[in-house]
Amino acid sequence: MREWAKRMRRRLSDAGADRSGSTAVEFSLLVAPFMMLMMSTFEVGWFYFANAQTDAATIEASRLIRTGQAQEGGFDKEEFFAEVCPYLDVFGDCDETLTVEVDTFASFAELAADTSPVICANDETDEIEALAYDPGEDNSIVRVRICLLYKTLNPTIGVNVSNVAGGKRRLYGSYIFRNEPYSKNNNN
Repeated sequence: MREWAKRMRRRLSDAGADRSGSTAVEFSLLVAPFMMLMMSTFEVGWFYFANAQTDAATIEASRLIRTGQAQEGGFDKEEFFAEVCPYLDVFGDCDETLTVEVDTFASFAELAADTSPVICANDETDEIEALAYDPGEDNSIVRVRICLLYKTLNPTIGVNVSNVAGGKRRLYGSYIFRNEPYSKNNNN
């Protein structure tokens, strides 16, 4: 009986010294939190990139209106939308994810009093079709608003940045300006 106890004790001590599977166990414990951290970092970085691109698209497209290029070029709502889309098409089909609103105001006080919400691609269809496109004339006060319905990359792993059903987030770009006196420049 003593011999059996010695053998058991030796086997147990040998098993404790055997480290061949410890790396696999440690890796399996650490890989899930590490991947969640990596995916969350990438998600937040991509989200900030999408947000910056939405702002850049708003500013670049607004420049066409502010300088009179859109008015003198006879841009309609669809043509202006087509100017905005190339900046944001990396985030999905523009027809399904993007809305553009261009509105003119008589004064900055009227603009400040306007509390209408930004309409996005997941809102009612009749609201989307009724979006304004009024680029104004010389010295008009214009507001350009863009809404991009951004689909998050990994809504279930790590940081969830979605604020709309279906793992999506509304990203807004807004730019307010006074049109330049572009028609006077062309008459000289």
